[in-house]
Amino acid sequence: MVVVTDHDWKVIARRAFRCRAWDLGSALDWAAGRAAAKGWAGVTVSCEPAGHRWRVLSQLAGDRSMRFMCVQPLVTSWSRRTEDLTCDKTGGKDAVLIARLTARLRCSVPEPVDETWARLRHLGTGREQLLTEAGSQVQPMRDLLECAWPAALDAARQPFRSGTRIAAMLVIAGRDGGDLARTRRLGAARFERAVRGEVTRRGGRKPCLRIVRGLFAALSDRSGVIAHRPGVLERVQLLLEDWQATAGRLAETESRMTGVVDEVGLTALVTSITGLPAVGAAAILAQTGDPRRFAAGRALGQARRPGAAGEAVRRVHRPDQADRPGTPRPAAGSLARGLGSPARQPRLPGALPAPDQPGAEQAHANPGADRHRRVDLAAAARRHHHRTPMRSRHRHSRHPAKDPGTGCLTIRRNASWRPGRALRGIETPR
Repeated sequence: MVVVTDHDWKVIARRAFRCRAWDLGSALDWAAGRAAAKGWAGVTVSCEPAGHRWRVLSQLAGDRSMRFMCVQPLVTSWSRRTEDLTCDKTGGKDAVLIARLTARLRCSVPEPVDETWARLRHLGTGREQLLTEAGSQVQPMRDLLECAWPAALDAARQPFRSGTRIAAMLVIAGRDGGDLARTRRLGAARFERAVRGEVTRRGGRKPCLRIVRGLFAALSDRSGVIAHRPGVLERVQLLLEDWQATAGRLAETESRMTGVVDEVGLTALVTSITGLPAVGAAAILAQTGDPRRFAAGRALGQARRPGAAGEAVRRVHRPDQADRPGTPRPAAGSLARGLGSPARQPRLPGALPAPDQPGAEQAHANPGADRHRRVDLAAAARRHHHRTPMRSRHRHSRHPAKDPGTGCLTIRRNASWRPGRALRGIETPR
């Protein structure tokens, strides 16, 4: 659905195109013609960046010298709800909402196309998918072992991060096919040698003997659903093989990502941050893109280091201060120091009294000479607000003084009374 609007998001023309993404050039030409017929000099193309087809539209708009903007789908969804309090999604309505959000500048300029950074972005997306796949393979193994052989998880504090335990599980699952008695008859020494060989084959140096002995002792444990152990160990063996393959692909992807960061010459810079490895920096840069396209470090999300005294105030251009482009604004470093300094944090003057101590309901630190009178008035107000309910035998009383409720007035029932009238504490006339 293509909608052409003006700056006040008044719809000029709309049309539905049924075509592939690479055939949307005709839609852009049609929109440019409709805008030119109304006297507009150009067209700004805006869409939701969902999937990969919006990149095709971006290239088609760039070939026609049209500016291209993106509106986040979450912003469109909230705008759809605020329009008419409905959640329905239609092409015509969403197109008008996207045009309205673009006219209000609630949009963003997409990252320019670059082969190197596009490759890093795709590698980062692939890494996220591999991490999700690895997690989806670990969780079933944990659930299955907790059901059939829970003692195998107690051999190591972190069962799926221990290379020794994984190697031992491969030996057990691949040797006896669920018959733990056969591995137990192997003996502790021969089982240790088998695990050592598996650890060496996986690229390790030596196994952790504590985990090996603990897992060998777990072979005699009878807890769990024993009837399901053969099938569970078979599934665990298949999941372990898939997990190993996923881990290999993940390591290869991370190696390529660090290679791309090294290619653009940012490895030394990003690894200078304490606690940030090269893989983590590559994952961050895969989401942010080229840092040079940001005007300042604050836009990238990094705090600026405090500089000299002359750098404490700098002049920036803000959209809300277009008529005052030279308005001084504190630098990011001074803002960070001001907000993070312990001296600027709010402090309590002292320990607060307990609620049951005298003065807990005191409103002011220095109440003044008339504090007793104010306390009495407050107590009277509380007694009037929480007055005792009227009894049924005094409901029709004509004399307020005879009402047993302390400090309360009686409301007479007569023909002029109607529900909803403010009659609290007021005696209505006859």
